Amino acid sequence: MSTAKRGKVRVEKGRYRLDGQFHFPYPNDSIRNEHGELMGVTNPRDLTHVHMYGGEAPFFEALSQGKLLGTRCDNSDCGANGSIFIPFRIHCPVKNNIVDMTDTARKGATVHTFMITERTGAFNTLPKPIRFVNVEFEGVPTILMGYLSVGEPEIGMKVVPIFNTSKPSYTILDLSWVPEGTDESDIPKGFTFQ
Repeated sequence: MSTAKRGKVRVEKGRYRLDGQFHFPYPNDSIRNEHGELMGVTNPRDLTHVHMYGGEAPFFEALSQGKLLGTRCDNSDCGANGSIFIPFRIHCPVKNNIVDMTDTARKGATVHTFMITERTGAFNTLPKPIRFVNVEFEGVPTILMGYLSVGEPEIGMKVVPIFNTSKPSYTILDLSWVPEGTDESDIPKGFTFQ
């Protein structure tokens, strides 16, 4: 990276002023005031955010193994008794039971609606444009948001899940969708149908 683009910090009238890019940490860069006097040094740190999955951990573990899990309410006192939920719902109001919905998703998933965007959230790693799809499943009252890896989405389009099993991130990005009938050679590297 050239020095011109490298981020710098200086003190101006008693205030820290940031200039340039700070995407990469550079230790021990001098911090100087407007008179060129040394005021300090940069001391970058890595910040690791730990996101606990709790009761949702089985869902993300299953994606890494090529499975899509949902949960079913088996509480006879609940109005949702017998309902299966994707995305994963842990309680309704008592703890739900985990069910494997992989075959259901392969046989009956359709695009309920979609959105194509060039603008993404911070740190998003998906190639643009991103084709977000809301996927519905036969017999399931909820809708799962995901992204289409191949083709152009259409409302009512039949889709099948693909899974990142070669180097999983253990996030929702390990699950994607492709139009029914897509050849395995056309899906993204690292993804598989199982």
